Amino acid sequence: MIYEQRTYSVKPGMLAAYLKLFEEVGLPVRRHCGELVGFWFTELGELNQVVHIWAYESLDQRAALREDMMRNPKWVDDFLPQAMPMLNHMESKILVGAQFSPLR
Repeated sequence: MIYEQRTYSVKPGMLAAYLKLFEEVGLPVRRHCGELVGFWFTELGELNQVVHIWAYESLDQRAALREDMMRNPKWVDDFLPQAMPMLNHMESKILVGAQFSPLR
């Protein structure tokens, strides 16, 4: 199992709108493209960040599911054009579980 941590820096004042858009438009599509482990937003520290973690069987599965997602008009035409202007920065990391990690 591999885990992908995605961190998005949302423009100030846009966090509530981004969360609503993701829940209503993005998540129904994204839910079929990996297993959502958790979805958070920051309350302290660097503000206006959204962090989510997705689980995949392998990097190949991740690549295939992301290709499928990018062919989905609900993602490409409905979600992305609304979401992208709300964001300042995006970061994606592949996490590898340590030998003793409960999630590996």
